[in-house]
Amino acid sequence: MVKKQVPDWLNSSLWSSNPPPPPPRQPSPPPSSSVVRKPVVPAPIKPPEPVKVEARDPLRDGVSSSGSDHDYSGAPSPSSSSTLEDVSKQALLLQEISNKLISMSELRRLASQGIPDGAGVRSTVWKLLLGYLPNDRGLWPSELAKKRSQYKNFKDELLMNPSEIARKKDNSISVDHDEPRTESKGLLSRSKITQDEHPLSLGTTSAWNKFFQDTEIIEQIDRDVMRTHPDLHFFSGDTPFAKSNQEALRSILIIFAKLNPGIRYVQGMNEVLAPLFYVFRNDPIEENASNAEADTFFCFVELISGFRDNFCQQLDNSVVGIRSTITKLSQLLKEHDEELWRHLEVTTKVNPQFYAFRWITLLLTQEFTFADSLHIWDTLLSDPEGPQETLLRVCCAMLILVRRRLLAGDFTSNLKLLQNYPSTNISHLLYVANKLRSHPVG
Repeated sequence: MVKKQVPDWLNSSLWSSNPPPPPPRQPSPPPSSSVVRKPVVPAPIKPPEPVKVEARDPLRDGVSSSGSDHDYSGAPSPSSSSTLEDVSKQALLLQEISNKLISMSELRRLASQGIPDGAGVRSTVWKLLLGYLPNDRGLWPSELAKKRSQYKNFKDELLMNPSEIARKKDNSISVDHDEPRTESKGLLSRSKITQDEHPLSLGTTSAWNKFFQDTEIIEQIDRDVMRTHPDLHFFSGDTPFAKSNQEALRSILIIFAKLNPGIRYVQGMNEVLAPLFYVFRNDPIEENASNAEADTFFCFVELISGFRDNFCQQLDNSVVGIRSTITKLSQLLKEHDEELWRHLEVTTKVNPQFYAFRWITLLLTQEFTFADSLHIWDTLLSDPEGPQETLLRVCCAMLILVRRRLLAGDFTSNLKLLQNYPSTNISHLLYVANKLRSHPVG
């Protein structure tokens, strides 16, 4: 059998430098699970006023920038200050989303190069890319009003316990019949409580029985929400703002679990939810920021739908489950760099499930800084092929960028490296990932 050669574009001087030692980094614990539309956004002809919210910017608070620990070059990460290129990108994106009819192909092209922070551009672009906003700006007011109202109804119906639901129903009936208010302060009389509404009922149709069955999932959601980005003041701490953000995440995840009984809640979904809520909550347009919870819910549903099979335990061993997805990553690496694939999976026997499970299910949110993960998501969401295929290319590029260290390593060192991926230049990572699309190996 003729051994496939590494493509010429990989044999550049970028690979010749000796890799510096990786900086100390605390690994994020992998998930314990075995698998796992708004009032009108004003036409952004000019950048809106800076966001005026209580929270400090997590991208400047508690998150270190990418270092220079690169296997391929010693180039530092780009400066966080605005550059002329960022200003130009922002202007082009603002111009595109200001059009009455937005060209999604042009929007995807612009967004795939990264969306600069500021002016609320990323918030609007992500909503368009996820299909939450239609490309016709004239439809935005009605779509946003409808979706936000729908989410409010979800909260009213799904976050109440059965007593509150029954009391609300009883009060509604009393008002409809113009009955005088009693001194019961909203408590139902014993005679009005049906068997299915009794807290001790074990019937399959009992609202209380269903309520208690949900308790375990809600407790897991509570634990995970409290652990979401503990280094970022936006999500963590005792400030009223951080608490309100935690409560928003909790409500979204509980409602999602109740509306999707086939998946319910899978540990780690909080990490996938966090970037969406952060971006929408920091929209400089106050009306959008105040409705971030509702907008995030529907965008989260759209995002998860593209990765639904990875979260469904019943599909673990199917042709569409998480193990199949990991196998696709292995095949992609073999196609583009058979030498590296053979060393990892045959020589050192590093099973891709040991590291790729977390990469794929959490959409790389735990492998990079928060700021870098937002940049990666710009590319994932903007790819016309869909986020999953793009995600696999990025994961494959992550392996290729540290190939020299992997080829020199054994099982232990390689597993440690891949479970604690070193700081890297995100722009170059995405460049290599895109090369994997345009340079198939024959």
